[in-house]
Amino acid sequence: MSEGRSTLTLIRAYDKPVQFGFGIAPEADAHLQRAARLVTHREASLAALIDAREAAPGQVETLVAMFKLLFYQGKIAKAESLVRESLTKAALQGGFPSDWHQLDRDSAQWREPRGPARLYLYSLKALAFIRLRQDDREGAREILDTIALIDPEDNVGANVIRELHTGIERDDRDG
Repeated sequence: MSEGRSTLTLIRAYDKPVQFGFGIAPEADAHLQRAARLVTHREASLAALIDAREAAPGQVETLVAMFKLLFYQGKIAKAESLVRESLTKAALQGGFPSDWHQLDRDSAQWREPRGPARLYLYSLKALAFIRLRQDDREGAREILDTIALIDPEDNVGANVIRELHTGIERDDRDG
C-alpha cells in the first residue's frame, strides 16, 4: 500500500491485516482487525469497532473505520456524526482549526502521509461525499474546493468525489 495515498479501508486483501493507519494502539488494532474479518456481519463488525474506539478513544483511525462501516450500512446521519467527531479530534491533535472554512495550505502539514492532517483530509473527503448523498451539491463543492486548495496533489483521492459531483451536475444540465 502506498504511503502517499490513504490506506484506511475495511477491505481485506489477500487475507493480510488491514492497514487502518499508523501508530494505532495494539489493542485497538486487534479490534479493528476483528472488525475487518467480520465486515459481512454488520452487528459483530460494529461491536468490534466500538471495542476499538473504547480501547483507544483518542485515535481518529477508529472513528474513520466506524464512519465508513456506518456509511456503507446506509446510516448516513450516524456516519456524519462520526465524521464531524473525527474532524474535530484530528484538528485538535494536529493543532489547526477544525472549521474547514478557516484552512489554507499553511494550516497544517497536509502532505504528510501519516498523522492528524491526513486523517482530517480523509474525513473531510467523506463529508463531501455525504453532502452529495444528501443532495447538497453546493456544500459538497465548497468542501471539495477546500480540499483542492490544501491538498492540490490529491493525496486522499478527493478527485473521485469531484468527478462524481461534476457528473451529477452535467446530468442535471443535459436533462
